[in-house]
Amino acid sequence: MLVMILEKVPLQLRGELSRWLIELCSGVFVGDVSALVRDRLWGKCCQRRCMGEVIQIWSTNNEQGFAMRAQGLSKREIVDYDGLYLIRKLRPSEAIPASAGESPSF
Repeated sequence: MLVMILEKVPLQLRGELSRWLIELCSGVFVGDVSALVRDRLWGKCCQRRCMGEVIQIWSTNNEQGFAMRAQGLSKREIVDYDGLYLIRKLRPSEAIPASAGESPSF
């Protein structure tokens, strides 16, 4: 299972993702694709996101049952705490590029 959340990205990128995934609501995509397709979709979104934000969550074999990564200017930071993913909300003055706090892929 793959979930992708896109905020403030070009409409063309959302249209391209809809070829592979189902758009449940504006900017939220869900589907079941291979790891290769998942990584290629991630690369495409990172290249074409402009000033937007992209979050990708997928099923994997770990304690939580999923892994995630994010890229773009975000008010949230993904924190890997002893193998568990946590989300930390940042103050407006602390907003950082999510790629700096990007969690590793499993």
